[in-house]
Amino acid sequence: MTRDAGPTPPSERIVSLDALRGFALLGIFLINVWVFAMPEQTLLNPNIYADSTVYGEFTGANYWAWFVGHVFAQSKFITLFSALFGAGVLLFVESKQEKGQDAVRLHYRRTAILVAIGLAHAYLLWYGDILVAYGLTGLFIVTLRDWDAKRLAGLAAVFLAFVPLLELFAAVTVGGEAIAGQWTPPEAAIRQEVATYRSGWIEQMSHRVSSTFQRQTTGFIGSSFWRIGGVMLLGMALYRNGVLTGERSDRLYRRLVGLGVGGVALVVAGVAYVEANNWSADAALYWRQFNYVGSLLLAGGYLGAVTLYVRRRPDGPVTNALAAVGRTAFTNYLLQTVIATTLFYGHGLGLFGSVNRVEQYALVLVVWAVQIALSVLWLRRYRFGPVEWVWRTLTYGERQPIRKSE
Repeated sequence: MTRDAGPTPPSERIVSLDALRGFALLGIFLINVWVFAMPEQTLLNPNIYADSTVYGEFTGANYWAWFVGHVFAQSKFITLFSALFGAGVLLFVESKQEKGQDAVRLHYRRTAILVAIGLAHAYLLWYGDILVAYGLTGLFIVTLRDWDAKRLAGLAAVFLAFVPLLELFAAVTVGGEAIAGQWTPPEAAIRQEVATYRSGWIEQMSHRVSSTFQRQTTGFIGSSFWRIGGVMLLGMALYRNGVLTGERSDRLYRRLVGLGVGGVALVVAGVAYVEANNWSADAALYWRQFNYVGSLLLAGGYLGAVTLYVRRRPDGPVTNALAAVGRTAFTNYLLQTVIATTLFYGHGLGLFGSVNRVEQYALVLVVWAVQIALSVLWLRRYRFGPVEWVWRTLTYGERQPIRKSE
């Protein structure tokens, strides 16, 4: 006899996975807020035109706000989230197979819906969307669902090495000229981007469409597919050997925390290196590798720390809050975009380019508080978040019960 068809009920969910997902989703906003509030190129080069009045200074408290975000958040939370997505693909397929369903067909249908929502999110609201990249990569990694942990980890290493090796090759052969246009674009272009996003929704399309298209084509093929794919494969391997599901010993998770400390040291060393070289484009291609590797280590540290905490406080308020956000991660991800674009873009309050980094973090704290409270309250009455419910209903082709009383 097979189990009932449909989504996994809350009673069968893995709390540690939900808590990790919620932790990662909240942390991602620490970096996404930079792109919501400031020109796109500031994510690559935070020191660009720092002495101008285009979007705020890069000294004092604002410098330290960037430093803390770069060391502890940039690329770290999205790495953890990507690993969880890879694990989620295996978890979904295994769950459907246990129910006697066509797991792969459902995965492809589910992923196609994810891509469709991502395209709407990217072209209508925010070019920084990650859903399309996740969906396209998810179409590939499911083909490796029968691989064991060792083979998955080996392929993950190959994927993860691709971009660093390419950038180091460019650094040796071409030098800073390889990224000079991105590293220091004309100040007029930066000012134009600020003016664009302070304008109305229609006016914003000129930048949003071109930037989105670049990210989803050449940017995806040449960079993000390899990084995201590698981390997803690593997440699948960690799921296979029980690390992501909290089944391993405390000693292993403490070792992961230790690796995370090493990751922090590596990223800090990278900052010292690029500053010693006056933020030059020549140094940038080397600097990026410090954070690339360090983010993998620190993401592992976060995995270890959160798992240890959940193991000790499985029903604690922090665990429940993180798990609630994790169970409504799709809804919360899109909600962050709606809130941020309403505040920063011209069809809302038009604060783009005028909110410094310290003020941005104050906003992050407010959004966190709102999302945690809404997620906890919502799940007291409902099984899934509203966007999760739509996603599931479309995936299974029939209305899914949403109220707990149903």
